Amino acid sequence: MRTHRWALFAGCLFLTAPLVWSQVFVVGEKTATSDISTSFTPTNLPLPPDKLGERGRRELVRNLEAEQGFAHLPLPVGVLSLKANGELSPGGEKYREMIYKKGQAAAAGDRVVITALNIKGDQIVLDFNGGPYAKHRFLSHIQINDNPVAANTGEQPTGSRITLIFPGGIPDISAPEVKALLQPLVDFGVKSGEQAYADTLPPKLRDAIAAHEVLVGMDHRMVLAALGAPENKIREQASGDPDGARYEEWIYGHVPQTVRFIRFKGDHVAVVEIAAMGKPLEVHDKNEIEEAAMPANTRQVAMGDHVPGKEADDGVATSTPPSLRLPGEAAPANAQRKVQYPVDSDKDATRKANRQPIPAAPGSPVDPNAQTTPSPQPQTPPPNRPQDIGRQVPATASQP
Repeated sequence: MRTHRWALFAGCLFLTAPLVWSQVFVVGEKTATSDISTSFTPTNLPLPPDKLGERGRRELVRNLEAEQGFAHLPLPVGVLSLKANGELSPGGEKYREMIYKKGQAAAAGDRVVITALNIKGDQIVLDFNGGPYAKHRFLSHIQINDNPVAANTGEQPTGSRITLIFPGGIPDISAPEVKALLQPLVDFGVKSGEQAYADTLPPKLRDAIAAHEVLVGMDHRMVLAALGAPENKIREQASGDPDGARYEEWIYGHVPQTVRFIRFKGDHVAVVEIAAMGKPLEVHDKNEIEEAAMPANTRQVAMGDHVPGKEADDGVATSTPPSLRLPGEAAPANAQRKVQYPVDSDKDATRKANRQPIPAAPGSPVDPNAQTTPSPQPQTPPPNRPQDIGRQVPATASQP
């Protein structure tokens, strides 16, 4: 009988299994990428006929590295090929397939940063948010006694790479033109905080920041807007300075690139040294900014209802005192300058007369019934009991 019941139970499970399996929902490629837009419109930017020179290469690297923008399309973790004024590869369904298989580096509207730039042949290779390949040292391929020389951090790449291709060779193109060619994928038109701050400065300072140049007399914020954060910082005391003044030096670049040394004294640049390969050291130590060109750092502080600029003859503001009346409402003729309380009725007056004062807290000095607390008296220890013999007596206790 028991065997028959187990067979019946197993048969029920077998019959209901297809019903359970039919409830499984599988997310496929089309379902996961159905909301990803792949609309792409090629650009139409006139390109210069001259070829890119060495000076143009340095300008591109200096003006494009660390630039920030916003993704127009979802960027996959992988390599995208974009022809100048041409089509994007891969595109359409293959673009969605790439995002589905390799992952998404940035969604539409996310901020992206150019972390690396490489110019080779007829291509400009730009890595966004670290690129699609993990950075590792060559020592990670070497082992001694089956032990790796360099530890594997396990870091996974989460960036994207866009290869901008020029079929006829890279022309003498500028950084704004490269940004315009990348416009279908990345929008660089949104101003950063540094750009918005530079627009508020006088023309001389604004032009210097736009050209990534540092002038003697700039402050820290202006240098950050022009060159960004430095690679190294040094804080030392000037040798031979009788006052013992300390300075801070920011270092940009590394050999064989042009290296800039920006020395601050206080909040302003005192010395700018530019070291370029094959050229003598260029030193700027004279103030290059006029006092009128520096933005005024002033603030007006008003106390209460004081209005700056509206002063009476005696130096006191003429603003009216605060009131509960509506704007334009005239004050009554018998208005008084003091607060009027409602008049107590006869019943309220009787209740107020019979009101008892609040007693003071027990033990407070104002309480007439309060008693002084007697000072503690030394307690005499109890006589020794048989069970206490042999125990140690505290040093503060007195013996009988």
